[in-house]
Amino acid sequence: MKISDLSASEYNPYYKTYIDKVSSSGTLEGNLIRGGEQIVEFFRGIPIDSLEFRYAEGKWTIKEVFRHIIDTERVFAHRCFRIARHDSTPLAGFEQDDYIIPSKANLKPINDLLEEYQAVRKNTTMLIKSLSNEDLEFIGSANGGNLSARAAIFIILGHEIHHVNVVRERYL
Repeated sequence: MKISDLSASEYNPYYKTYIDKVSSSGTLEGNLIRGGEQIVEFFRGIPIDSLEFRYAEGKWTIKEVFRHIIDTERVFAHRCFRIARHDSTPLAGFEQDDYIIPSKANLKPINDLLEEYQAVRKNTTMLIKSLSNEDLEFIGSANGGNLSARAAIFIILGHEIHHVNVVRERYL
């Protein structure tokens, strides 16, 4: 399944900026694996003394950005799972800023965050492998709009690309 298979009716227009960042080459599973490797390499390569840097007052640190990537993948993989199981319950949104302080990301060693990210990505990849194309194409409701199971995964991929670009541009 490729990004070119995705229809704009499968997701809220808000997520188009993330979806547009996903490579049109490769499969959904391949992009998850390759993207996961790139994220680990990227965050592993950031100097330790830069990980708690904020580029402006009130902005997240690099560790907090990474924590946000992990948390968002969990939320969207959960949405994918529920929608793929044909759950018609409208799924609520989440307030990303409310997740950061209780996460205590800055108290965690980067290796712990990297290990957690890899576990979450492995779980997401295994979920995708367990689903049929029919299940991945199923459209449910999340955060007040349509969302297909596969769109949730493409959003994960584009979302992390977005944040890596932000870290490169504003933090490093």
